[in-house]
Amino acid sequence: MARDRRVALAALGPGCYRTARMPPIPSAPFQAPSPVSAGALPLVSVVVPVRNEAPNIAPLVAEIEAALAGVPHEIVYVDDGSTDATSAELAAAAQHAPLRWLRHRASCGQSAAVVTGVRAARGTWIATLDGDGQNDPADIPKLLARAQAEAGDILVAGWRVTRKDSWVKRRSSRIANRIRVALLKDATPDTGCGLKVFPRELFLRLPAFDHMHRYLPALVLRQGGRVVSEPVNHRHRTRGVSNYGTLDRLAVAFFDLVGVIWLQRRWKRPVVEARGGAEPAPGA
Repeated sequence: MARDRRVALAALGPGCYRTARMPPIPSAPFQAPSPVSAGALPLVSVVVPVRNEAPNIAPLVAEIEAALAGVPHEIVYVDDGSTDATSAELAAAAQHAPLRWLRHRASCGQSAAVVTGVRAARGTWIATLDGDGQNDPADIPKLLARAQAEAGDILVAGWRVTRKDSWVKRRSSRIANRIRVALLKDATPDTGCGLKVFPRELFLRLPAFDHMHRYLPALVLRQGGRVVSEPVNHRHRTRGVSNYGTLDRLAVAFFDLVGVIWLQRRWKRPVVEARGGAEPAPGA
């Protein structure tokens, strides 16, 4: 048993587990007193995964608060093993905003951070947002309204029509998008946009794996849901340094695509045409 645990730790480094024996995700340690701690549950939880984004914490939290003024909400940050002052900035921001935050012992990747955040969230709807400030929180209400109008198992994906990235990044993304659409048939022009809105319950039914955040449209369609795209604003990064490089993305893209294709082909969605017997009581 101890040897298995050491092997699991060695696979991804201390604090990251690749096996099924994942430790339970804690319920918001480091939670500071804030308005979200009392009253009714929030309508939407804004989940923001970050790693070494200390300069972006306070400005982005202020923008989220302004965008969702009048909407019952909470902000859930997940610090993915930052080595800068991100944790200190989050603790400070939590004193003045409905913010909860969790910290990974070691960096386990953006997808793991999103999963941690969604599991800890309390809202009916989830809005994901990159923590680098390039996504505009002012677009969240528009995506939330579209999701509520569509209802059901719906994913509203942001579409960065005018991207503010380098030519190399834009060009490589276009090529990757064309290949992905051709192979996965997800009919989504921009799966790489971090701004998305979906029901929390839907996300929790999806298979979780590294880099899954880049394939949410395909995973939602596999689950029998629907996917729509909404044009959103995109901004230049003005603070901090990107955690990704073009080669980093390309190096794993092939294996990710093969894995998602396998998931699509190995799942059959039954159509339930009849039910019988007494329905269970709520909460049973």
